[in-house]
Amino acid sequence: MRTSFRFATVTLGTICLIMVALSSAQNSTPTPIEPPVTNHATGPFDVKLTPQNDKYAGPPLGRMTLDKHFHGDLEATSEGQMLSVTTEVKGSAGYVAIERVTGTLQGRTGSFVLQHSATMNRSTPHLLITVVPDSGTGQLEGINGKMTINIAADGKHSYDFEYTLPKTD
Repeated sequence: MRTSFRFATVTLGTICLIMVALSSAQNSTPTPIEPPVTNHATGPFDVKLTPQNDKYAGPPLGRMTLDKHFHGDLEATSEGQMLSVTTEVKGSAGYVAIERVTGTLQGRTGSFVLQHSATMNRSTPHLLITVVPDSGTGQLEGINGKMTINIAADGKHSYDFEYTLPKTD
């Protein structure tokens, strides 16, 4: 009986402390947090894929190195690795890749890492390319975003990059 009485006393005391904390929080004026502005960058890029011959490569699995040169709003190069798989069903495949992008993004220099995850389900593509959190360096520290890749009928590649960066003073 005495144990449950102590528990009730502690609980009542805890509730009183929470009520005091909530009361003082309601009376204070919080500093508004300014949402980051979404920026948009576009341009063409060139890509070179080099198959890697190792014990893991070979149908249906493949491993390649990536070598890209971005132009336009993002003047940069990237190096990365890609793993891919094809299936027996025509138009179905998948790949994952990681690439480090180094250069200048709309006047800010540094680097960041992109993570790719893609599938093709009977010729219907699904591609997700995101900036790896906390991978930004230099003036690109704190970058977040996502990129889409467009491939024209003539095989030329372009990117569309939506990103946010912390404000600079």
